[in-house]
Amino acid sequence: MPLKVGDKFPEGVKFDFAPITDPDPTSCGRPSEYDASKEFANKKIVLVSVPGAFTPGCQAFHIPPYLQNASKLAEKGVDEVVIIASNDAFVMNAWGKVNGVKGDDKVKFMSDTKTKFSETHGWQAGMGDRNGRWAMVVEKDGKISYSEVEKSPGEVTVSGAEAVLSKL
Repeated sequence: MPLKVGDKFPEGVKFDFAPITDPDPTSCGRPSEYDASKEFANKKIVLVSVPGAFTPGCQAFHIPPYLQNASKLAEKGVDEVVIIASNDAFVMNAWGKVNGVKGDDKVKFMSDTKTKFSETHGWQAGMGDRNGRWAMVVEKDGKISYSEVEKSPGEVTVSGAEAVLSKL
């Protein structure tokens, strides 16, 4: 069942994460487990799910506004933006690099293969095992203050950066 406003972010949520330590697109650190339940504690997080890395809608319309508005999100108290997809950690790392993300950026690209968060607590796209296109805000106290899914995986309205910014 998808998380809704007022729900507490669950325990045991883990993603695979290959941190960007080198801008060279051919290099990638070893993926490790990222315990979102612990790492999100006492932080305001925007969690964004997309159907797939490098897909046309995600690459052209969904992710660039988050990167362009990173400072506006920070001004609204957001500590990090975490982008997840069902791609593996190496692909998510490469996608972050292609989009100009550096290791110290407050935007992280992670793989949702560890605990299949979208399947359990979010939304799937209805296209096999792909994640749905959605966004949620996890507050510092662990409560969900925003949680919206697109009616169609081809749309970027309620899960886009502008929609999230308007609710912060």
